[in-house]
Amino acid sequence: MRARKFLLGIPVGGLLLTAAWAVPGWRSNELVLGDLPVAAEPGEELQGGATTVPASGRTSFGRSPANMYRARWPYFHKGKGVFDRDWLDPKFAPVRVGPLFSAASCTTCHDRDGRGQPPSSLVFQLSGPEGQGAHPLYGVQLDPRGVEGTQAEGQAVVAYDEVPGEFADGAPFSLLRPRYTFEELSRGPLGQGARFSPRVSPAVFGLGLLEAIPEETLLALADPEDANGDGISGRPNYVEDDVERRPKLGRFGWKANQPSVQQQVTHALFADMGLTTSLLRDGPGEPELGGQELDALVFYTRLLAVPKRRDWDAPQVLRGKAVFRAIGCGGCHVSGPLETGDVPDLPELSRQKLYPYTDLLLHDMGEGLADGRPDGLASGSEWRTPPLWGIGLVEVVNGHTRYLHDGRARNLEEAVLWHGGEAAPARERYVRLPLEDREAMLAFLRSL
Repeated sequence: MRARKFLLGIPVGGLLLTAAWAVPGWRSNELVLGDLPVAAEPGEELQGGATTVPASGRTSFGRSPANMYRARWPYFHKGKGVFDRDWLDPKFAPVRVGPLFSAASCTTCHDRDGRGQPPSSLVFQLSGPEGQGAHPLYGVQLDPRGVEGTQAEGQAVVAYDEVPGEFADGAPFSLLRPRYTFEELSRGPLGQGARFSPRVSPAVFGLGLLEAIPEETLLALADPEDANGDGISGRPNYVEDDVERRPKLGRFGWKANQPSVQQQVTHALFADMGLTTSLLRDGPGEPELGGQELDALVFYTRLLAVPKRRDWDAPQVLRGKAVFRAIGCGGCHVSGPLETGDVPDLPELSRQKLYPYTDLLLHDMGEGLADGRPDGLASGSEWRTPPLWGIGLVEVVNGHTRYLHDGRARNLEEAVLWHGGEAAPARERYVRLPLEDREAMLAFLRSL
């Protein structure tokens, strides 16, 4: 494929600079954008390394790794059974959800192991005045459902205001800004200064691979003081580990508030369904989800495979990848490969070259996306960089294209246009792209 030069107007300090890219080694006398790819990289289509599965249909997010030992299949299947279980089904009595809960199964929110959409899969995490601690009346999450005889805590209602905008070439766009109100609150108003954070359930595949990336690899990507002056200052979130009782690097959740797959699973069981485990309970007595079933569920969640990319070597997709890197998206959504370390209990995950397009670090995304609710070391405007692998299959698997932490973006382009804070320069560069380059970048994202 021939190298091409694309032009981009970038506003810097009130001046408009013209930059060019996609010619290896090419340098503008106004701005240096470095070497950018004009060809497919060997193995980049295998986003999860040897675990990657060639899937593009409705079950693309629920597959076992391509390199998984056959002897593990029964245990993987057992974990899937727990993941799919409806805990309101009488046959599982006396273990039941609740008495207050948001969902009756993992698949209620993670349909086909994928991504939820508003309003059905929105949960609202709560904090007390000024964002400190659990809410004094409603705890850490508002529960909209209750078992028979138990009154639900309340209902959240979402409405949207249209926010118009325009690309540099004059083409219009519009975004949706959500507004939330709370009704039927059983214990009284949330109160002055209370904080809430709407969260849509993310897809759950590839988590074991992200867990296996060495901590030093991720810390090497951090730049909390922006020492290199690129305007991007990703930093780690450190959170309490329930087992080791010490702070550990957060990797999972919208604000990187969980350090391991096991803890992510146990906290979701407790917060979303009211199910206790040996690691998280609310009183004496036996946990509701036994150790064997919990272990199988965690095993299943750690091993869910990443789907293979489509059209990764198509000319438009390669062009879109160059645009993605040139405008600065790779500053957070790291475009180069990351390698997992040794995973003794799951060798399938060991030493795999990954393309998740994330650094798993916290970044300030500006007031437009801020929820105002601190979480661990994360501020009210910071979010963990979400992985992009599989993002182009959400419509196929889950039947929608709602993105961002609260699902406000109706498509990938709107998700880009909501970026602010550290990502504001990249967003502004995207707005100034010609249509052909915007379409190429979206084609690249759909290939992931």
